[in-house]
Amino acid sequence: MIQVFIDGSAGTTGLRIADRLRARTDVRLLTLPEALRKDVPARREMLNTADVAFLCLPDAAAEEAAALADFGTAVIDTSTAHRTAEGWVYGFPELADLRGRIARSRRVANPGCHASGFLALTEPLVREGLLAPDTALTCFSVTGYSGGGKKMIAEYEAAGRPAALDAPRQYALGQTHKHLPEMTRISGLTVTPVFCPVVADYYSGMTVTVPLFARQLRGTAEDVRAVYRAQFRGPVVRYTEHCGAMAGSNDLSGRDDMEISVEGNSERLLLIARFDNLGKGASGAAIQNMNILLGLEETTGLVLEEGTT
Repeated sequence: MIQVFIDGSAGTTGLRIADRLRARTDVRLLTLPEALRKDVPARREMLNTADVAFLCLPDAAAEEAAALADFGTAVIDTSTAHRTAEGWVYGFPELADLRGRIARSRRVANPGCHASGFLALTEPLVREGLLAPDTALTCFSVTGYSGGGKKMIAEYEAAGRPAALDAPRQYALGQTHKHLPEMTRISGLTVTPVFCPVVADYYSGMTVTVPLFARQLRGTAEDVRAVYRAQFRGPVVRYTEHCGAMAGSNDLSGRDDMEISVEGNSERLLLIARFDNLGKGASGAAIQNMNILLGLEETTGLVLEEGTT
């Protein structure tokens, strides 16, 4: 029986990880009484009893928790704290050589939700030479309000809420969003992209779009499609020929997979990733990473296309 401890299980990501793991027969969840939730000795003991520990905490608390765990415990951190840190493997197995590195690691940094879409679209193109590392890119991303955590969920679902919440709202206007360091470093880019995140009035799901002029490519749109076809063959991330007439940001809500597509025309392209910010953008990715580092079938416990698990 795999023993799992979720440090920070009261947050949105922690709750969803716990719900998924409770449905499994191969996992035993370790819990602390509420009175000991912030007790350092108790947390240390629980972290080092577990086979796998998920850190679903603010950055500073995640750094503290990681320091409490010895290397007998595999740690998967869902915060921003370790995504570009030495000694941690970035937890997006579909990119480059990361699946093998995750399998051999005891410290995995779960990707950010917006970053997951951006990196799926850009890292393969930079690695294959279709995008120069110094290409100046823009990323436009629309997400449901659950990405803001329990406080934002409460704001959006409150009776008599402000009218401003009825419309999509662009945020991080100062171009200092916390996902930008990983978006730049993991993609292989040397120029930080212009990032335009938008939160809208629906619970979960997101569409991440990277617009390109064809002249920015060292190749053609068909070359881009060929890279995606080869790279993303499932079961979690897959290339699809077209989104359809519209790309709905909640099309994959409630699921743990991601769909990649290339839209546009011969002059202007739209690279599009659709997924759930709570699925492949958070808890689904964390469980996938756990499965890989334990040597299990990586889709165990995941909700994929057409409701499969």
